[in-house]
Amino acid sequence: MAELVTAVDRLDEFLSWYGSLPWSPGSKVDCCLTLAEWAIWLSHADPAAHLRGTYDSDDGFRAIIAAYQGVVPLVASCLPSAAAPTASPRRGDIGVIGARVNPLHQFGAIHDGRGWIVRQKQGFGRMSARTLAAWTITAK
Repeated sequence: MAELVTAVDRLDEFLSWYGSLPWSPGSKVDCCLTLAEWAIWLSHADPAAHLRGTYDSDDGFRAIIAAYQGVVPLVASCLPSAAAPTASPRRGDIGVIGARVNPLHQFGAIHDGRGWIVRQKQGFGRMSARTLAAWTITAK
């Protein structure tokens, strides 16, 4: 009998693979595209296709954040249809963490069951910050 594979089961494999990729903002690897790549890993269509290739630097990303008036609305524009808001993030959930009033100090993050981790230039790092929004994405 086939076992149901959940997002939780696939997280470690994703983190290992994605954490080893070189930083490439606007293409595949930055803190917010991490969330889209996680959705793709879970067999969803690319929820950030409309953003890919529209920036290639931190300055370009900051312009995108400004256009969306923050990281929460930016990430909300990239959610797969299967995403559901959650007030109690758990392993495999995605979110935006950071300073409520300063969008340049907001980050796309994945919950690993112990807290939030953020894709940085060197790989994934743990970050303790206020949860501004969180969503559960189920595997297809």
